[in-house]
Amino acid sequence: MLLVALTGGIGSGKSSVSARLAQRGAAIVDADEVVKQLQRPGETVFVAMVDRWGDHIVRHDGELDRQAVADLVFAEESELKALNKIVHPAVRREMARQADALADTDRVVVLDIPLLGEGDAEKRGAKAVIVVDCPVEVAIERLVAHRGFSRADAEARMAAQVTREERLALADFVVDNSDDLENLDDEVGRCWSWLQELAARAA
Repeated sequence: MLLVALTGGIGSGKSSVSARLAQRGAAIVDADEVVKQLQRPGETVFVAMVDRWGDHIVRHDGELDRQAVADLVFAEESELKALNKIVHPAVRREMARQADALADTDRVVVLDIPLLGEGDAEKRGAKAVIVVDCPVEVAIERLVAHRGFSRADAEARMAAQVTREERLALADFVVDNSDDLENLDDEVGRCWSWLQELAARAA
C-alpha cells in the first residue's frame, strides 16, 4: 500500500480530483463521507453535537441540519473549535481503520482530507501530500455558481481554513485546477504517473 494525503481548500475541486484518481485505481478514504456517516442520527458524534447545540440543529426528519450547524460555527470561532473537538478525533480513528484494512494490498490509498494541517499527513502515516490548488476568487465563484453558496458564506468558510499559501507549503505535488475539466484530466494524469513512480520506489 502507498498511503498519500489529498487536500485542497473549499471550492478547489478536490472531490473532482479524488474521483478521477479513483477511476485510475486508487482507493479513496474520504473524510467528508466519514463525517456524514458519523453524523447520522444515533451516532456518537451526532449525539455530542445535539448535546452541545440543541435540537434546532436537527431537521424535522431527524437528520442533522448541516446549514444550521454551518451558520453557527462559521460565525463564531469558539463554536468552530468546539465542533472540531467533537468531530476530528472520531474521523481520524475511522479513517485510520479504513486505511489499515488496505494495508496488505498494493493499492494507492488516498486520504481525502479537506483540513490538512502541518504535520498531520505524517501523523496519519502518509508518504506524500497532494494539494489541489486554484486562485481564491475562482474557488469563491465556483461555490456561488455551482453549489448555491452565498458569497458571504463562501468567504466565511474559506476564512476558517488555512490560507492558500499555507496549504501549498505542505505539497509534495500540486494539481492545478484553475482551468477547465480537460486541463484537470491532464493534471490528474500527471499526478497518477507520479504516484505510480512513488509506489514503484516504495515496493
